[in-house]
Amino acid sequence: MSSPIGGEGSGTRDDDSSLNPSLNNTSDSSNAGDSYELTSTVKLVEDEFERSKYEPLFLEVEEALGGVRPSSPATLVWRDLSVHVTLRGGMLKRLVNGVSGIAKPGTLVALMGPSGAGKTTLMSVLAHRSPVGTIVEGEIVMNGRPVGDFMHRESGYMHQDDLFVENLTVIEHLSIMARLRMDRRMSRVGRTRRVNQLLRQLGLYSARHTRIGGLDGYKTLSGGERKRLAFATELLTDPGLLFCDEPTTGLDSFSAQKLVSLLRASAVQGKTIICTIHQPSSELVAHFDRLVLLAEGRIAYTGTASGALNFFESLGYHCPLTYNPTDFYIKLLALTPGSESASRQAIKSVCDRFAVSDAAKELDMEIHLEFHLMNSENEAIALTAGLCFLGTARLTQEGIQDVQGALFIIIAENTFSPMYSVLNMFPEEFPLFHRELRAGLYSTPLYYIARMIALLPGLLVEPTLFTLVVYWIAGLRATFRAFSFTVFLSILVLNVAIACGSFFSCAFGSMPLAIAYLVPFDYSLMMTSGLFIKLSSIPKYLSWIRNLSWLMYSNEAMSIIQWEGVQNITCNVGRLTSTCLSTGDQVLSQYDFESDRLWDDVLALLLLYTVFHLLAVLALRHRTRRK
Repeated sequence: MSSPIGGEGSGTRDDDSSLNPSLNNTSDSSNAGDSYELTSTVKLVEDEFERSKYEPLFLEVEEALGGVRPSSPATLVWRDLSVHVTLRGGMLKRLVNGVSGIAKPGTLVALMGPSGAGKTTLMSVLAHRSPVGTIVEGEIVMNGRPVGDFMHRESGYMHQDDLFVENLTVIEHLSIMARLRMDRRMSRVGRTRRVNQLLRQLGLYSARHTRIGGLDGYKTLSGGERKRLAFATELLTDPGLLFCDEPTTGLDSFSAQKLVSLLRASAVQGKTIICTIHQPSSELVAHFDRLVLLAEGRIAYTGTASGALNFFESLGYHCPLTYNPTDFYIKLLALTPGSESASRQAIKSVCDRFAVSDAAKELDMEIHLEFHLMNSENEAIALTAGLCFLGTARLTQEGIQDVQGALFIIIAENTFSPMYSVLNMFPEEFPLFHRELRAGLYSTPLYYIARMIALLPGLLVEPTLFTLVVYWIAGLRATFRAFSFTVFLSILVLNVAIACGSFFSCAFGSMPLAIAYLVPFDYSLMMTSGLFIKLSSIPKYLSWIRNLSWLMYSNEAMSIIQWEGVQNITCNVGRLTSTCLSTGDQVLSQYDFESDRLWDDVLALLLLYTVFHLLAVLALRHRTRRK
């Protein structure tokens, strides 16, 4: 009878044998639980189940047991990033040159390139773990915050070299790390439960009493198990962002495949994972959502693996059918001994061509949008907008434009930021949605409705608070009817904007592509809003666009609320003006608005809200059927 794998007997451990359930067969009933746990782990890895048997319990039970609460999802964005190191004599050497990128929750990103390309340097800087003397220029932001010392608490970093106290056993190592890394207020039961949870999830439970380095003839961990132990150490605090420096170095193809499968399974759970990796196999590359190819410190390509082949073919570099594409990229971007000058020129040409490619423009647009959304704080904008219009909403000729400007601020801030904020919602969730849809868990309309209901509290509270601040600071019409109707219209505007953004998100499948089509549509909405140009002067072949402009409908409705019944607008006698508007009806007429169309505008907003949502559902169904 063979001894159970991971026991304390003598012999040599086969690499990653604990991940293979067929190797855990034993008649010893005491180890039956181990075999069951490892089998479930294999199912988690190979099928990429995003929820394991050891998922967190109900929050009340978790709190009683002291369980780890998952970290919030992490979005990491870097822009125009350059890194220099100080050499002897005070000279500076540039290692990374003006790179930009983004890593979002649920994605596994691979930083690839030849030796000296700047992979490890870039990842160290992104993780805020760069050595002393490193000079960093550019912007790095995690969830809207410039990276700082908090990165050590809210992210994990798996080093290339597996350094352990080798006379410790696996469970001793993790127990010590749990006391050092986890919250001191967590109970001993909570720490122990977390350690055992990771041991089972990563297929290390049967090896929990095995010494890491091996002494006196005891078994030692294999290379794959050491990597998984390093992985478990970083997962103790369940960080939302994880960095892995060459995680497959020193592993055979089977062990590397299993480790990357574990990384992929963690990404499916919502983590953001960035890895440096050197010449992986085609099977490993298939696990990564995004490739970032670096050469001479610059970006040579960013995007999907299939897109990389197309990009290099467009430059005239064709990968042979029998050649590993990643080996082809590395060879193409490496310096050839004896021809360094020619190689640098070729690399510069590749990087320059990518910098002006459509993929680079889409990435740049996505990064700029992320920074825009991060910098958009509703409370600050509302206060600033209100202060700009403080005391200007008077019943004078100048006050007319001030009132209209304040109304447009309310409309615009409840339109553009919300609309762009949902563009990545459906593309980001589409892989999980498509898999669960194929499993028959729910229908497309049900998924879409549930997604919208989840957003509903924010769709009601945010426009109310924003309008409340701007309305009273700007001094708009001080009646309950005017205020409450303006709040109602601002809520309706934001919901129509969300519906429109959801339609573009579902229809185009990626945020950069959706932005490319949405931006010109936005311009048409603004131009037909009634603020920048008289609606009657728009050419007939373009005037139909106003029928799709909820900015126009809401602007007209809010203007009617502000100006209906007003008869005492002051005219400045001593001022030369072409017209003097003395009544609210004259103001509305000036903007081509009609006072009897208030409820028509409300119905039009409701109709647009319904139509955009229906189009979004149809587009989502079309994408699922096509896939």
